[in-house]
Amino acid sequence: MARSLTTRSLTARETAAETRGSWGLLAVLSGTMLLDALEVSTAIVALPALAADLGIGAAGATWVVGAFALGFGGLLIVLRNLAARWGERQAYLAALALFAAASVVCALADAPAILVAARLVKGACAALTAPAGLAFIARYFPEGPPRHRAISVYTFLGAWGFTLGLIISGLLTAADWRWTFLLPAPVALVLLVSGLRLLPATPGGPPPRLQIGALLVHAPLVRSALGAATLNGTVWGLLVEWTFRLQDDLGWTSLQAGIALVPASLPAALVSPVAGRLVRRFGTARQITAGAALVPLGCLLAWSAAHERTGSPAAYAVDVLPWLLLVGTGFAMCFSTLHIQALSGLEPARHGAASAAYQTMVQLGGVLVLALVSVTANPVALTLVGLLGFLVALTGVIPVRRTV
Repeated sequence: MARSLTTRSLTARETAAETRGSWGLLAVLSGTMLLDALEVSTAIVALPALAADLGIGAAGATWVVGAFALGFGGLLIVLRNLAARWGERQAYLAALALFAAASVVCALADAPAILVAARLVKGACAALTAPAGLAFIARYFPEGPPRHRAISVYTFLGAWGFTLGLIISGLLTAADWRWTFLLPAPVALVLLVSGLRLLPATPGGPPPRLQIGALLVHAPLVRSALGAATLNGTVWGLLVEWTFRLQDDLGWTSLQAGIALVPASLPAALVSPVAGRLVRRFGTARQITAGAALVPLGCLLAWSAAHERTGSPAAYAVDVLPWLLLVGTGFAMCFSTLHIQALSGLEPARHGAASAAYQTMVQLGGVLVLALVSVTANPVALTLVGLLGFLVALTGVIPVRRTV
C-alpha cells in the first residue's frame, strides 16, 4: 500500500515537472515568435528618423523593412532543410545567437547597406526559428486540446507583437532610432539562455521532401499565397507611406505616429484567439473574400486622406482612423484564414511542406509589392494591389463551370 502511494506520488511529481517543462518550452517558442513580429513593426515607425540620419529617402528606407521579409521568404526552404539535417534544437539556438549579433550590427550601422544586410540576416534567422518552433509544438504537445492551446498562445503573442512594436518603437525612436534596433539583442539572449535549458535535444536527419511542383498545382494553396502576398504588401506599403506622412509632413512625434497606426494591427491581435472558431462558422472562402473587399476600400480612403495636410486629432479621427480600421479588419479576417485555406485538401503529412511553400510565396510576394509601391510612389498602386487581392479571393467563391 505504501509502495503504491509512493509510486503515485512520484508519477504525479513527474507529470507536474513535465507540464512545467512543456509550458516553459512554449514560453521560449512564443517569445521568439513575438520577437519576429516586433521586427517588422518597430522598423516601420523608425524609418523617417533613420532615413534622415543615414541620408536616404523613403524608397531606400523601405528596404530596411523589405530585407527582413526577403531573408525570411528567400531562405526559408533552404534553411528548413538545414535545420532538419542539423537538428531543430541546434538550429534554433544558433539562430537566436546570430539574431542578437545582427541586432547589434543594425544599431551600430553607419551605412544603409550594412543596415539592410544585417536585417537580411535577421530574416534568415527567423526562417530557421519559425518552422522549428512549430515542429517543437507538434512533437511535444499531444494532439487535441493541449496542442490547440499551445498554438493559440503561439499565434496570439505573434499577433500582439506587431501591435506592441508600434508603441515600443515610438518610445525608443524618440530618444534614438538605434535603440529600437538594439532592443531585440538582449531579448534574444534571454531566449537563448532559456532555450539552452528548456529546448529538448533533437537528432538531425534527412530533410523532408518538398515536391514544389505538386504543391504549385494545388489551387487553394496558390490562391491563398497570392491573396496573402497582396495583403502583406498592401498593409506594409500603407504603414510605411503613412509613417513618413505623419512624422515628416504633419510633424507628429514617433510615439504619436506609432500609436496612430495601432488600429491597423489591433483587429488581428483581438481576432487571433478565435480565428479557428470563425472559420468553422463562416468557412474560409467567404470570410477571405469579405475581408479582402475591405482592403482596397481602405486604400481609397487613405488616398483621399493623403490630400489633407492638417495634423489635428479631429482630422485624424475623421480622415485616418476609418481607413486604418477598415484595412486592419480586412487583414484580421484574411490572414490566419488564408493559411488554413492553403492547407485545405492536403493530407497532414504534406502540411509542413505546404506551409513552407506558402510562407515563401507570401514573404517574397509582399517584398515585391512593397518594392513596386516604393518605386512608383503612387497611392493608386496600393489600391490596385488591394483590388487584385480581392479578385483572387473572389475566385474561391465563384463556382467554376467544368466541361466533361
